[in-house]
Amino acid sequence: MTTESHPRMRQVVLDCTDPRGLAEFYRQLLGFAYRPGDEPPAPGEPDPRGTDWLVLRSPDGGSDLAFQYVSELPRATWPEHTTPQQLHLDCTVGSAEELAVQHRRALTLGAELLLDRCADPDEPLHVYADPAGHPFCIFVSTH
Repeated sequence: MTTESHPRMRQVVLDCTDPRGLAEFYRQLLGFAYRPGDEPPAPGEPDPRGTDWLVLRSPDGGSDLAFQYVSELPRATWPEHTTPQQLHLDCTVGSAEELAVQHRRALTLGAELLLDRCADPDEPLHVYADPAGHPFCIFVSTH
């Protein structure tokens, strides 16, 4: 019998026109930490790393989230399909109360609410666009 091996997913990479700004949004939203060397510089100092490629590490050892500079990025138009989302992130919380807390945090951090399904008895959720326009969801799951 042979043992089949598989690659391990290391990170999800988001294209963006402002890697530092988008990394800060997700760092605060998800509680991730910068990969050593990717931390923001002191105020007023140049930020050469923040203009090209940054990595955030998951606190639980899960997949990382990386941010790659592109000169332009068409904003997804979900739920319309003029410009498809191509990728979105799913985030979970354990209760409707926590969903409400994280909803307020997401909006405060700069997310835009695209869909409010918090009253859905089967799967309460919110769909947002991050500051670069990438859709992401926060929903209640006890798994």
